[in-house]
This record gives sequence, structure tokens and C-alpha cells, in this order.
Amino acid sequence: MSIYKERPIEFNALHTVPLASRGGKVRVEAFGHAYCKGSGINGWLDSLPNLLAANDFRALIDALVRARAAGKPILWGLGGHVIKCGLAPVLIGLMENGYATGFCMNGAAAIHDFEIALAGWTSEDVEAALPEGRFGVAEETGREMSLAIASAAANDLGAGEAFGRALGAPGAAPHADASLLAAAYRRRVPVTVHVAIGTDTLHIYPRLDASALGAATHRDFRLFCTLIESLDEGGVYLNVGSAVILPEVFLKAVTAVRNLGRPLKDFTTVNFDFLDHYRPRVNVVQRPHAGAGGRGIALRGHHELMLPLVAAALLEREG
Repeated sequence: MSIYKERPIEFNALHTVPLASRGGKVRVEAFGHAYCKGSGINGWLDSLPNLLAANDFRALIDALVRARAAGKPILWGLGGHVIKCGLAPVLIGLMENGYATGFCMNGAAAIHDFEIALAGWTSEDVEAALPEGRFGVAEETGREMSLAIASAAANDLGAGEAFGRALGAPGAAPHADASLLAAAYRRRVPVTVHVAIGTDTLHIYPRLDASALGAATHRDFRLFCTLIESLDEGGVYLNVGSAVILPEVFLKAVTAVRNLGRPLKDFTTVNFDFLDHYRPRVNVVQRPHAGAGGRGIALRGHHELMLPLVAAALLEREG
């Protein structure tokens, strides 16, 4: 027998309700079905449940298809991991098919893409290099990116355009075909690069002109504001793999555009990442639509799986 003076409550008088009158938010009509062999990406999409992230994924594809058909911008914000996942060719393909009309990068994404173009590899072993202070001090990366920044200052360019131009010079980069910066520059698709001083390995290179870097990234921010302005009435902005820098840059661009009296409403924002981080959720998915219409979508998953799925779904939708 229990030694407690308290006794468990009795449920004898609890009132129940009929299941038919209660209803339910999940109905069998919304269930998915087994994938049919040979039905392809379209068949796979149709097999998904009409619930939760599956509906969000369909809504994303619909928004991108509508934006391209209407000639509205589709802007991709990229964190460094997206490039390290080997996704530049996928993004280049999206650009070639009209599903990317502009890119913005944090500093890490630009560095990884630049190194891929120069050497065919990137992403050093930080734990092995850090004890002796060898992390982030590759000579070619620092030298060539610093020269590009100096060229930006001399020619009134943003960092993204300067990096793309440097990589596109004849013989400058043996692996330029795998570089998003180089491919976008060839196609005159704008790329903006947004840095916070001290966050990137380039910032410790001894011959970097920090004032030129600051001017170049600020020019890119103003260009980014122009791109964001064009999202009005049907554009799409996607934040992929940036948890802090780009969500903050995006929100400042939104307020700058609206402060200048430009309309910015009824567009779609999307956040892709492994985890639900605070800034992308509020700055990308939620806040921009307050009182302005449109829709924010959040999808979680590995970039190396999710982005190729998006690209395949878009191409199959056309077919």
C-alpha cells in the first residue's frame, strides 16, 4: 500500500465524445502512397503525403515555376557549406534554366568557390592545421582574392563581380568550370558577397586591403538591396545554409527598400538548413511577410540531398 497521503484521481466521471464529432486534422485522403517504379521525380512528388513538409516542398516548386514564368527574380543566398557540398554545378544548372537570377554569398562561400576554381579542392583540416597556426593561410587564396579586391576598388566593383572577373580571366583558374562565381560572371548574373570582418580566413592575409574589402562588400549590399526590391509581387528568395550573416543582411535590405518607399510585398521566402535556427526562421521565413502578404517556407535536410531534389523537380515539371 502506498505511503503517500495523496491518491490518484479517478476518471469514472470523465466525459467522452464520439470520434465522428471530434474529427481530426489528419485524414486518410491526405496519405501518401507507395512509389511506382519508373514514375520518376513527378511520380515521387505525387506519392508524398499532402501534409507538412511535403506540402511545403510542393509549394516551393510551384513558387519557383510561377516566378520564372512571370519573369520575377529568384535569388539564392548561400552559406559556405553549400559550396563545400559540391553543389555549384547544380546551382549553375538552375541558373542556366532560369531558376536563379542572382546569388548572394557570405565570405566563406566565396572563399570555398574561389579555391575550387584555383586548385580543384577546398576545406582544409582545421584541427590538424590550427595547433601550429597554419589554418587559413594558403598563399594563393589570399593573394589572388586580395588582388581581386584591389581591382574592385580600382574599377568600382562589388566583391562578387570582382571575384568572378578574376576567375574568368584566361588561364587564371584551371577549374573555373566548377566555380559558381565564374559561371555567374560569364552569364552576367549578379553575385553579391557579404562579409563581417574577422569571420573569414582572407581577413588575416597580410596584403589584404581591408578598406577596399569594406567598400566592395558595402557596394554589394547596395546592389543586393536593388535585387531584393525586384522581388515585389512574385519573386522568391532562398536562404541556404547561412544561420547568421545572410539572414541579417536580408532583413536590413528589406527594411532599406521599404524605407525608401519602394513596394515589397507578396513574395516567397524559403529557408533550407539542417536545423531550425532562430535568425533564419524570424528574419527570412516570418518577419518579411508581416503586413506584406506572401509566404515563408522552412525545409530541413542535408543540402546535398535537398537542392538536387529541387533542381530535378523543376526540370521534370517542365517536361
